[in-house]
Amino acid sequence: MKFSDGLWLQKKGYQVYYASQAYEVVCTENAVSVFATTTPIYNRAMTLGGVTLEITYTAVAEDVIKVHIVHHKGTLKNQPKFELNELTGYKAQITEDEQSVTMTAGKTSVRIVKGFQWDVAFSYDGKRLTGAGWRSTSYIEEDAFHADARRNLQRDDRCFNDPVDPHNAFIREQLSLDVGEQIYGFGEKFTTFVKNGQNVEIWNADGGTCSEQSYKSIPFYLSSRGYGVFVNSPGKVSYEVASDTVSKVSMTLPGEEIEYFFFAGSNLEEVLVKYTELTGKPALPPAESFGLWLSTSFTTDYNEETVNEFVDGMFQRDIPLRMFHFDCFWMKAWEWTNFEWDRTAFPDPEGLLKRLHDRKLGVCVWINPYISQRSRLFDEGTEKGYFIRNKDGSVFQSDLWQPGMAIVDFTNPEAYQWFGDHIRALCRMGVDAIKTDFGERIPFDCVYHDGSDPIMMHNYYTYLYNKCVFEALEGEKGKDHAVLFARSATVGGQKFPVHWGGDCSAEFTSMAETLRGGLSLCASGFGFFSHDIGGFEQTATADVYKRWCAFGLLSTHSRLHGSTSYRVPWAYEEDDPANPENACAVLRFFVKLKGRLMPYLFAQAVKTHETGIPMMRPMVLSYADDPAVPTLDRQYMLGDDLLCAPVMNADGTADVYLPAGTWTDIITGETFEGGRFIRRKCSFLEMPVLARPDSIIVYGDFVQDSVYDYVQDAEAVIYSLGDGKTAEAKIYDSEAKLIVTITAARSGDTVKVTATPTDKTFTVRVFNGQSAVLGGSVTEAILSTK
Repeated sequence: MKFSDGLWLQKKGYQVYYASQAYEVVCTENAVSVFATTTPIYNRAMTLGGVTLEITYTAVAEDVIKVHIVHHKGTLKNQPKFELNELTGYKAQITEDEQSVTMTAGKTSVRIVKGFQWDVAFSYDGKRLTGAGWRSTSYIEEDAFHADARRNLQRDDRCFNDPVDPHNAFIREQLSLDVGEQIYGFGEKFTTFVKNGQNVEIWNADGGTCSEQSYKSIPFYLSSRGYGVFVNSPGKVSYEVASDTVSKVSMTLPGEEIEYFFFAGSNLEEVLVKYTELTGKPALPPAESFGLWLSTSFTTDYNEETVNEFVDGMFQRDIPLRMFHFDCFWMKAWEWTNFEWDRTAFPDPEGLLKRLHDRKLGVCVWINPYISQRSRLFDEGTEKGYFIRNKDGSVFQSDLWQPGMAIVDFTNPEAYQWFGDHIRALCRMGVDAIKTDFGERIPFDCVYHDGSDPIMMHNYYTYLYNKCVFEALEGEKGKDHAVLFARSATVGGQKFPVHWGGDCSAEFTSMAETLRGGLSLCASGFGFFSHDIGGFEQTATADVYKRWCAFGLLSTHSRLHGSTSYRVPWAYEEDDPANPENACAVLRFFVKLKGRLMPYLFAQAVKTHETGIPMMRPMVLSYADDPAVPTLDRQYMLGDDLLCAPVMNADGTADVYLPAGTWTDIITGETFEGGRFIRRKCSFLEMPVLARPDSIIVYGDFVQDSVYDYVQDAEAVIYSLGDGKTAEAKIYDSEAKLIVTITAARSGDTVKVTATPTDKTFTVRVFNGQSAVLGGSVTEAILSTK
């Protein structure tokens, strides 16, 4: 939200009061409280009235500092709150002298200057990272005439997208940017990956991948200088990132207070570890979820016969399939959501699910939190008060999507239980996963059961929705066996994976949009990311489909799904031996490659679950010190050790930047020296997938099912291990139990490989060098690099 009119003026209708003086500073065991005036106070007469701010800096954990800024404390306390793991009792180190006070938590400190110069600085290990100085921290009033005019402009869109905000005041914090500093995150944003120069609104909307709107808005950003900032509010936080003031990030929240957390670390991965310690670690998706998902698509014609044809076709063409998804029309048209199978299309759903299970296929079905007036559940929900209501007590209804649809009120514990019970019933029928669609079109001119502020609930709603479904699944399936395919999210939503990128189009540009959104999301605390292979809208040309198959299978989760057309590969090109790069062959190749990589991928998933470091991550998370890396948004790291660069053009070329060291393409076997860009011309059976120098990639003995023995007959390949360097790989079973740890150490032309004891046997190999079999009584080998 822009208030400035250049350096000296403000936009018409706004009065800005800047914190100018730390008039009073009080220190406690873990906090510093500042009474800040917005004009310098030279005598007693100047204390008679005027805008003041009370600002508290609290050390809540190692390298985590909370900042709370308030003007008037007496506002209603009816806003929903993010579920944070905020510790109490942390003791900070505080030093104070006549000029300033400094509070330190771990290696992170905040220094507040006393007196007539407003100056707050955040540092890590003695290095200043950012701060709030002259004309930064502020309280902003909007005059009544301007506020009324703004609200009148908003009223036509008051249901879902743009709230008629009742506030005439805002709190704004502005943190400085250094030369060359770049900002990332804010959730799933499809705009340019580096957010400098952008206005970012934290407001969930159903806008597809081609707009500035976002299904997953997160009030958290990362800086290339090694810190992160999280605004602790589900409201419509507005950011100006090097835009209205090009040397600052502005964070504005309507109302009388704002609270944010500052995180710092030696690298961005450490920052995300701290952030997810506060907001929650991603759950571990079950191993089967990493296999290929196939969908009915959305508005296509399908029934039990269609499903059987699709499944048979995949098996006949030797394309391993692990999950089958039924989209909306598993229920009758006009009746979503009613949790009942359309018996015309699926006369024996219990038998169908059993037959799919007999073929080792998991089953996913689509839902949303909206209840059509034609649903069997509408009257019950209305009678029992399970829906969001209008201010007059009637049920809020809309015809946008389903006729007269109501929206489940998850703040009502009985409604929460009711909705979860229907999920549990589906699980007992044989459903294994749930696609939790929508959750963004949430009204704010309405009333909730628990009295929550409806504007604040707009973004927060999705948290309760996905939590309800995930908990129901987890209760039926067990820990580490629940998985969603969720579209909307807010802070903490990472605890309920997996999330997919929403409505993309079947073209190369939409592949790039989708990747930018995924990288931004994974820079915001989310660990796993998927998207609709082949694009959702329209029907892709064969080349787009095949390139998207490679990209999709080298994402954490892989689903074939479309809108008006099917996504089975033979709909694009039949499996013709005369065309070895046909769509079926390409999909089969990359499904099997991902299957072979399961020992590596599942170990990385366990790490993501334990640490919060995303499995699919932007390059800057791993190589922030490389000056060529911070803007890269067409390549990514898949786990610690694989660099992936999807081909996103008809020419079949990929421009890839490789950091320093020798990188090895695991598909072609080619090696490349890093510290430079390379241009690759790729067949449809290729995509740059490069093993990091000094790494071990474990390939499993994959046949058909992504759930298999990841150790027996596996091959651990050691890539470009430098002299004097070591590398390590862990192999877990499909239940996330650590089975074996492999360590390699190079000295001269030999590599010593050791493994923890296991009764299973596997091969270790130096790439382009010797190999040996370990396991049983053999736990060590000396291998030549030649």
